[in-house]
Amino acid sequence: MKSEKFKIKKDFSLFEKKIGIEFKNKNLLIQAFCHRSYLNENPDFPLGHNERLEFLGDAVLELVVTEYLFKEYPEKTEGELTNWRAALVNARELSKVATELGFNDFLLLSKGEEKETGKARRYILANTFEALIGAFYLDKGYKDCQKFIKKYVIKDLPYILEAGLFKDAKSRFQEAAQERVGITPTYEVLKEWGPDHAKHFVVGAFLGKELVAKGKGSSKQEAEERAAEEALKIKGW
Repeated sequence: MKSEKFKIKKDFSLFEKKIGIEFKNKNLLIQAFCHRSYLNENPDFPLGHNERLEFLGDAVLELVVTEYLFKEYPEKTEGELTNWRAALVNARELSKVATELGFNDFLLLSKGEEKETGKARRYILANTFEALIGAFYLDKGYKDCQKFIKKYVIKDLPYILEAGLFKDAKSRFQEAAQERVGITPTYEVLKEWGPDHAKHFVVGAFLGKELVAKGKGSSKQEAEERAAEEALKIKGW
């Protein structure tokens, strides 16, 4: 069946041209872009949402990246390879790849979800990318998935290693601060609220007495990590 039969105002053949791949089963491609919220407003849509494809794609993506790292870096430890893999397949990295491939033009979302930006949209894009990998695997097989993942995901590994992006933000901020200004960052809870089971924290990242940035999270650790991320941006490190 073609997407037009479903009355979708998206021409998925344009996406196929963009990535240079033609799906045998067009339904798999369309379903990969279908968010659960879309079905709420389009109950007659004959395909399901993309969460099962996402589940499959997540496993395929992790296997391809793991196999590549295992073979290409025989001298590296399990811990190092785990950090590198996490940096390649996290939501931020996958959403960046999805954005570069024009996913936003093809997402099937509810009107409410279409308005979401920032972190919420980032997760939708990352999940859709994993769903596409699942659809790709079912339609084309493992070898073609390998080629696709190497072309669009693993290609960023040199940059990730050079920039130290496989390290958490607190580690990167500490290394940069010690190297550039000879100061070890400290963190202080500036605000907290909510009951014990649903706490929220605002943490400040300091260089000496200078408050460089703030971060919010549902735990002190999460807030500190976000404060460090923001501090790196503010300092241009």
